[in-house]
Amino acid sequence: MHSIESFGTHDGPGIRMVVFLQGCKLKCLYCHNPDSIETSGGIEYPIEDLVQKAIKLKSYFGKKGGVTVSGGEPLLQSKELITFFKRLKEEGIHTNIDTNGRILNHFSKDLLDDYADLIMLDIKHMTEDGYQFITGKPNKEISFSLAKYREDSGKKMWLRYVLIPGITNKPELLHALGEHFKNYKTIEKIELQPYHKLGVHKWDALGWDYKLKDTRENTKEELEAASVILDKYFREVKIN
Repeated sequence: MHSIESFGTHDGPGIRMVVFLQGCKLKCLYCHNPDSIETSGGIEYPIEDLVQKAIKLKSYFGKKGGVTVSGGEPLLQSKELITFFKRLKEEGIHTNIDTNGRILNHFSKDLLDDYADLIMLDIKHMTEDGYQFITGKPNKEISFSLAKYREDSGKKMWLRYVLIPGITNKPELLHALGEHFKNYKTIEKIELQPYHKLGVHKWDALGWDYKLKDTRENTKEELEAASVILDKYFREVKIN
């Protein structure tokens, strides 16, 4: 595990306990938790201790809140998360996974099908070249396969999309995103994540080169223009 946030408000519905796991197969250029990428270096945390921590926070969750597992990439630890989520559901606590969608195996399918009330799927880019540029890895279709798998299951999903000036905010890419998912019934909303540089100091601390250092943040007009385009395709568009 990487860390825990007790009162997350941008990690799914309501107020949530957010568990950040260690390890990710991607190395996104804008990652604000680059210290969570390496699979080594995390701390072991007993599942039942996490469950008890969530139970103590249950009164703050209300009807909408619950527990979100983020990362890193949570699906790397799908087998362990099955045990964790099973206990949370026994306690009546809503479960959510924030994922890049790169892992779809026996354990992750069981986790998604039986124990994840919601998933938030990060869409990195709509072209293969753009996907590889951002993530450092090939085959964007893996993530789309997971989206289709979730859609076929009939279970709830949100999309997330980081709006990077000059890279992901082009109107043709936003239209492509909308066209790809416009007929999905399980998508409740898409969240636009404004590009920011809050994690740059972590890249510096790791001695890594932050390649987007010259990329500016979004203007209010750009965020609104993107929202207008996506509003044609999705039930709800939220700017985080």
